[in-house]
Amino acid sequence: MVYINDVHILYYLLISIIGLIIGKFVAWCNIRLPENEKIFSKEIFLKSENKKTNYLLMIVMAIIYIGILYRFGIKEIFIQNLDLIKYLILAPMLISAFMIDMKLQIIPNRLVLTIFEIGLLISFIYGIVNVNIAIDMFLGMIAGGGIFLIITLLGGFIYGKEAMGFGDVKLMGALGLYFGLYNIIAISVLSFTIAAICIVVFLITKMKNVNDYMPFGPFIVLASGIVTFIPFNIIVFVLLKIFTLGMYKGSL
Repeated sequence: MVYINDVHILYYLLISIIGLIIGKFVAWCNIRLPENEKIFSKEIFLKSENKKTNYLLMIVMAIIYIGILYRFGIKEIFIQNLDLIKYLILAPMLISAFMIDMKLQIIPNRLVLTIFEIGLLISFIYGIVNVNIAIDMFLGMIAGGGIFLIITLLGGFIYGKEAMGFGDVKLMGALGLYFGLYNIIAISVLSFTIAAICIVVFLITKMKNVNDYMPFGPFIVLASGIVTFIPFNIIVFVLLKIFTLGMYKGSL
């Protein structure tokens, strides 16, 4: 029998198939959510010109699911698998937020609310076993939403316009329920760091102008992906190296 990271290879095959199916469903959601249409309806089974199969999205989703399984593995006790379960649920919603925000510069309220509702349920389940984990998740919600709300309000006060959309604020608050206090702070710092790097690259390559609007949701999603797959201490180490221009002498 072949095992990868203590998980039988058949589980990877199964999760990849599930990822392909979820990828196809995400493509459907990306059409329906911006139009405030029902996701679960009989139309999902009907053929339509708007329902062209996005094979790239399906493959990407399968790869992400395989990565999540490799990262968290499968444990014997259900509660120990909550990290695996919550990220398998969160991943397609984040991909949907990424794609919709990139295309339409919005993050649908229904999508953010679903992320929030599932996050509350997962926090409750964690709280049954360890109340400290649940508290950490709620603090993450407050910190995630609070940091971005302050930035948005300050941007409006200083520049007379929103520094970022309230969809980003709500998304960060909802994500705090999944990542907890320290990780949501890491996501905040990472998202701004990635955004700054991308903006510099875009300006140098003249892909964007200074006054061009750039949605922030994709940067939040990218930062969330990094925090999902990379341990917190490594992220902190790399960020300290970046912000000190390599002068930080600490070690992992």
